[in-house]
Amino acid sequence: MQRNGGGGVAGGQPWVLRRIRLTWLSFMLFFILVFFPLIAHYYLTTIDEAVGPDKRLFGPRPGGELCEAKHVQDLCRIRESVSEELLQLEAKRQELNGEIARLNLRIEACKRSIDSAKQDLLQLKNVISQTEHSYKELMAQNQPKLSLPVRLLPDKDDPPLPPPKSPRACRLRSCFDYARCPLTSGFPVYVYDAGAYAWAERIDPLVRQAFEAAVKTNIYVTADPSVACLYLVLVGELQENALSPPPPPAELEKQLKALPYWRADGRNHLLLHLSRQSVTQNFLYNVSTGRAAVAQATFLERQYREGFDLVVSPLVHALSEPNFLEIPPQVPVKRKYLFTFQGERLESLRSSLQEAPPQSFEEEIERDPPADYDDRIIGTLKAVADSHLDQVLVEFTCKAPRPSLPTEWALCGERDERLGVLKVSTFALVIVPGDGQLVASAGCGMRLFEALEAGAIPVVLGDHAKLPYHQHIRWSEAAIVVPKPRITELHFLLRSLSDSDLLNMRRQGRFLWEAYFSTAESVLSTVLASVRTSLQVPAAPIREEHAREIPHKAGKLAGTDANLADNGDLDLGPVETEPPYASPRFLRNFTYTASDVYRAWNRAPGPFHLFPHTPLDPVLPSEAKFLGSGTGFRPIGGGTGGSGKEFQAALGGNVPREQFTVVMLTYEREEVLMNSLERLNGLPYLNKVVVVWNSPKPPSDDLLWPDIGLPIVVVHTEKNSLNNRFLPWDAVETEAILSIDDDAHLRHDEIMFGFRVWREARDRIVGFPGRFHAWDLNHQSWLYNSNYSCELSMVLTGAAFFHKYYAYLYSYVMPMAIRDMVDEYINCEDIAMNFLVSHITRKPPIKVTSRWTFRCPGCPQALSHDDSHFHERHKCINFFVKVYGYMPLLYTQFRVDSVLFKTRLPHDKTKCFKFI
Repeated sequence: MQRNGGGGVAGGQPWVLRRIRLTWLSFMLFFILVFFPLIAHYYLTTIDEAVGPDKRLFGPRPGGELCEAKHVQDLCRIRESVSEELLQLEAKRQELNGEIARLNLRIEACKRSIDSAKQDLLQLKNVISQTEHSYKELMAQNQPKLSLPVRLLPDKDDPPLPPPKSPRACRLRSCFDYARCPLTSGFPVYVYDAGAYAWAERIDPLVRQAFEAAVKTNIYVTADPSVACLYLVLVGELQENALSPPPPPAELEKQLKALPYWRADGRNHLLLHLSRQSVTQNFLYNVSTGRAAVAQATFLERQYREGFDLVVSPLVHALSEPNFLEIPPQVPVKRKYLFTFQGERLESLRSSLQEAPPQSFEEEIERDPPADYDDRIIGTLKAVADSHLDQVLVEFTCKAPRPSLPTEWALCGERDERLGVLKVSTFALVIVPGDGQLVASAGCGMRLFEALEAGAIPVVLGDHAKLPYHQHIRWSEAAIVVPKPRITELHFLLRSLSDSDLLNMRRQGRFLWEAYFSTAESVLSTVLASVRTSLQVPAAPIREEHAREIPHKAGKLAGTDANLADNGDLDLGPVETEPPYASPRFLRNFTYTASDVYRAWNRAPGPFHLFPHTPLDPVLPSEAKFLGSGTGFRPIGGGTGGSGKEFQAALGGNVPREQFTVVMLTYEREEVLMNSLERLNGLPYLNKVVVVWNSPKPPSDDLLWPDIGLPIVVVHTEKNSLNNRFLPWDAVETEAILSIDDDAHLRHDEIMFGFRVWREARDRIVGFPGRFHAWDLNHQSWLYNSNYSCELSMVLTGAAFFHKYYAYLYSYVMPMAIRDMVDEYINCEDIAMNFLVSHITRKPPIKVTSRWTFRCPGCPQALSHDDSHFHERHKCINFFVKVYGYMPLLYTQFRVDSVLFKTRLPHDKTKCFKFI
């Protein structure tokens, strides 16, 4: 116990010692921290008093003596600078506080304005919505879509209509059943099987094959007879067979009435007789065809029903295509012979070939046989030939005359021999039959066909003859029709025509032959289009190329290059910033059938005077000029019966709303393409971009396309062809097309200005790079020239605007030989388009000002850098001239600049010009 207690006392002594030590340390720290500073302060303050006022070390010195010390002068200067800066910062802080207060007030005012503007915008949207609704109601009331909800057709066994008073009394209004051909029908045509007739085995096999091939390609043909508007029957040409002559009229009438859809009177039937010879059977003469119309090359006056029957052209090229290399050129205008005629009248030439002077007109008129006019013609033509004033060729006897009708002049020799003479003839005489009762004959049709084919201007002697499709073709633009009594004035008349008139007539005749007579397809299409036009049924909508899109991924939002978007000194005025919208689809209300006919026959010839400028369906070039010359382009595109605006009907720059589509051709240059697409970002008036992907390889899977805020349609093509640039893609919904290469580098202001120029010249090619053609005297051929010059004749489509109508003509109407050569050389598609447009309009292209930025400096080398490029273009120009028969390109020194181009104006003045 004691050990334990003693241990506790002994263990408590260190604890007491530690406590004493802590107390001592605390006291010392308190003394040091409290008393020592006080003592030091007292000591220091008494030092100055001991040494006197003049030797103070720590107290304040009068007059800033402290600053006079060298070791604190820098600190004084810093203090003064900091004090000054603090004052300035304080002033700025107060100024910013005031500005913040003012901005807060403005923010509040803006918020109130925004709320008010939102209310106004909402009200405007409501007003616009109501206005659009009212507009649609008015349009529906004033321009209804004339479509039948249910098409009512007469029953197959309907009772026949009352027969006409006489066989010649049939007209469309009295013998045609319009109930089967409403304006919205689309003109369906049912064609009887040529092998199902009783007389089918006697039809010329070549005619039958050509007819069946043409039927397969015609868009109006239908296989459903219950909806047909017209029923077409091929009745000839029948082969010459003495053992099996044509059926007698009574038997033929019986066979016609046995047709399954004849309906007892043949209403809405067309009996088509195609002749391949200079003389053909008129076996439908004295055959009662009822209410069926007849289309053939030979008619007697008492057989022909004006406005109902149709005079057609002969079928010369049945299963062959025209060889453009064998067709003579249209220049020079004057040829070896002023006029030529070769023929023989097998019936009673009487004494016309003798040296006796011809009888007077009065004596001939007193004679009963009208063929006596031919005696006077022979004598007059012989007198012209003997005068040697002009070189002419007239022959009235043949070594091997072809068969002909009575009183008709027979053709001489073989076809190649006749064409050889016509190719060196300025005019070709076509003497109509002497029998006035023969209003149309296959022999005259053959002469007319060969003259147009060879480029000789037809001179028809006899105004009583009915030329092929005379109801719809204005023959005075391609041929000279002279009454036989004016034979003595014929020589003077032919010599008085100017070269320009002759060239225009020859060019028009070439078009008529190529579009309406040259092939079986054109003949059939012309026959059907003639009937359709007479019925005032609109043509079928134009066919467009379906754009098979290639899926692609859009990447980041494309930026806008300041160099491209900046307009510089060129102020183009207000810019339309509407969302993408297509050109208005022209839904016809069918009044065009009357208005176009009126303009066709009353309007003076205009700029569209020389080519298929009126049309019909570019798919069917034979329908291209049925409403006469000078009527302008017919709208085509989509919608009922074609759509779009006619060139001459457009208001140019005054059209309130219009956009264009960029069509860009590319081939395995993805990086260049992406850069070009990105440069289109923010381009005004742009509707969409159609990229024609000409490569067989699809785009890379990881390729990111720029997002330019507008659709980019990538079109897959069947083959690599430069012709794909001008295909009428259905993705193009605007009339204006900007064709541009993937390496073209144009500023936005240049494109906008070019588009506005095009709107005021919609029938032209309007673009930037100009070229011209030149004649090589050494080689007697045409050359392509790309040097800078004061004149031009072409604008390359690597950066040019043109109307979509030309895409249809290029792809469907222009001769296939031109497109084949473009594919062969992989070149010249731009030259071909310039040829086409100049040929149609007879106007040169328009070049607009560019700022020398057309080519992309960093792009890979293009095809145009190849040495063979220019040699191929030389060949293309000369080949195109052969196809067209002349050089259609026209020179011009005209260039379009902006009104304020290079005009320096004060900045405050340019705004005024926007509203003047």
